[in-house]
Amino acid sequence: MSRSGYTDDDDGDYPAALYRGTVASATRGKRGQKFYAELLAALDAMPIKELHAEVFDNPDGKVCALGALARVKGIDTTKFDPEDDHAAYVLAKKLDVADCLTRETIYMNDEAGWRRRIPMRFGHLHHEYAAHVEETPDQRWQRMRAWVADQIKDAKP
Repeated sequence: MSRSGYTDDDDGDYPAALYRGTVASATRGKRGQKFYAELLAALDAMPIKELHAEVFDNPDGKVCALGALARVKGIDTTKFDPEDDHAAYVLAKKLDVADCLTRETIYMNDEAGWRRRIPMRFGHLHHEYAAHVEETPDQRWQRMRAWVADQIKDAKP
């Protein structure tokens, strides 16, 4: 299990579909939209546009996306254990948002970027596989900023 709390347990498709629905609903809601708007503003306000994995905020100045938002909001996350998936729940309460959104943000920050679909050819067969691709802190910031911006829905009808 990762610090997002997501697991690779195979409980079938139904629980995963329910959870994805919960994330989608929380994202569309007022609190979710406010959360992502504030997160986008926090990312844009960073003097050094770099995000790191497996950390909330540390004395070296390294932060993840949620750590950047927590800094802006005056929430001290330097004592949070990056290995503890309960931190996502605690931070969600402090940010007044559903914990599925903090978990989703942690997952996107830490794990989503390093999996790329790589096409491979074996004789006449074509396959794709997920490969680990290293990401620089500034590439992570760019990817996360684009993802966060994509979560914000227009108020247009």
